Amino acid sequence: MTTSRTAAPASLLARVADERQTGALVVGGHPGGAVYVLEGRVIYAESPAAPGVGELLTASGRLAGRTWQNALDLGTSTARVGRLLVDQGHLTQGELELCVLGATYDAAYFALSAPEAPTDFLPGATHWLGPVAHIDPGAITREVRRRVRLLDEIFPDARVDTAAVTPAPRAPRERVTITALQWELLVHADGQRTPADLALLLGKAGYATIQELRRMAALGLLELPEARPAEAPELVRLPRMRGTAVDVQRPVVGSGKEPAAPMVRSGNEPAAPMVRSGNEPTVPVVSGAAPVRPGPAPPPPPPSSAPAAEPPRNAPAPPRLARRKPGAKLPKEVAGETPPVHPGTDEVLLKRIRTALRALR
Repeated sequence: MTTSRTAAPASLLARVADERQTGALVVGGHPGGAVYVLEGRVIYAESPAAPGVGELLTASGRLAGRTWQNALDLGTSTARVGRLLVDQGHLTQGELELCVLGATYDAAYFALSAPEAPTDFLPGATHWLGPVAHIDPGAITREVRRRVRLLDEIFPDARVDTAAVTPAPRAPRERVTITALQWELLVHADGQRTPADLALLLGKAGYATIQELRRMAALGLLELPEARPAEAPELVRLPRMRGTAVDVQRPVVGSGKEPAAPMVRSGNEPAAPMVRSGNEPTVPVVSGAAPVRPGPAPPPPPPSSAPAAEPPRNAPAPPRLARRKPGAKLPKEVAGETPPVHPGTDEVLLKRIRTALRALR
């Protein structure tokens, strides 16, 4: 069978089943998945959005992690992982079949529900778990359509299926009744975990997790993700440039009918007018300094390596303060005058306030 670029995964699965092919139908996109077929019958399906058999068995406590890893190490190369678990007595045939059926239908929903997706068929490929259950492809396709219709009836917004789960900050009503799975989802939802992350963390089926999340969204227990257009530009707030403040509203000093020039502010100083003299260009006037007239720029001074000039030897040294003993009072000329006491001080009132504060302790 030839490889398809973009096609309906369910239609391609029906074609594979009619031709009784053996291999893997790999579906791209988000979340995508793979459906394994043996002579036209589905034996397993997997998807990144749905827990596999190993996650379901270990997260529920039915199998220890070491037991599952040992089965993987021994049976992966020969596609006999499921057979080893049954032969060694860790699982019964019925338990393994039920687990495989649940994982297959769960992953098939994510792999086959898209109307179009990049799809490839790998002939001859098989899964490492081995053939445990043989499922009719038509039954899987009908179940996928039923699940899609059921989710739309609960809450017709597919954004809840893939976006990070964020609980609502406030309950929509005074009393809310939730199920045990909904409680687990609310406890572990931190605004970063997606429904697939929560399903893997709790060891629950991916579709059942999405089903409960849509019910919670319909009740108003979740914050809906924002619908963002694909071509929306990213708006970046740039920092403002800080420079010289120019006041263009204040008048300036000029002569004749010359155009007005702005005044330049420097720090907290008042605005300095621009002075004109004859036909000379205007220059700013800094407060506290004489007007500066334009002229040829003086040449820069040559670099000098001579040391800085030292003060004369006969220059008087600065006065030194006399050493005083610890606890001695400062001289009057240093200490200054004692600040006057506020005339409105009421010692009796202060004592009453002090007594009241002590009583409050």
